[in-house]
Amino acid sequence: MRDALMRLLEPPIEALDYELVDIEFAQAGRGGVLRIFIDRRAKDAGLGITVDDCATVSHAVSQVLETQDPIKGHYTLEVSSPGFDRILRTRAHFERFVGARIFVELKLPLDGRRRYVGLLKSIAGDAIVVEVDGKSYELPFERIQKARLRPE
Repeated sequence: MRDALMRLLEPPIEALDYELVDIEFAQAGRGGVLRIFIDRRAKDAGLGITVDDCATVSHAVSQVLETQDPIKGHYTLEVSSPGFDRILRTRAHFERFVGARIFVELKLPLDGRRRYVGLLKSIAGDAIVVEVDGKSYELPFERIQKARLRPE
């Protein structure tokens, strides 16, 4: 359901000149909560996300959800910024945050290790390069289970 919602909601959010960072849907009692995390595009990254930005996106997304009705039953819609520990999901996310401290968890261990916390040094082909304690690790995109910024 997450992927279908991403495909449905990404175009209207991008049309407003925002980036859809991630979506979470959590069942809660008789309903659920649909959380949408947005950010400014890289060119406007320094501006941050305001309450007005969230309201604008919430209004546009609500119209799409009412028309398409992809989620059956009652749920609450929440739109917010991705936070200081934002998720890194796409190649563009990693490219935008080269030089930042990140956390990466792999689907399967690489050289006996699944978790890395260090400096995102670069993108090398189909992998990221993370420096941990002075040593560089090349982590293939297809092996990354989750990644996020990890500010100190």
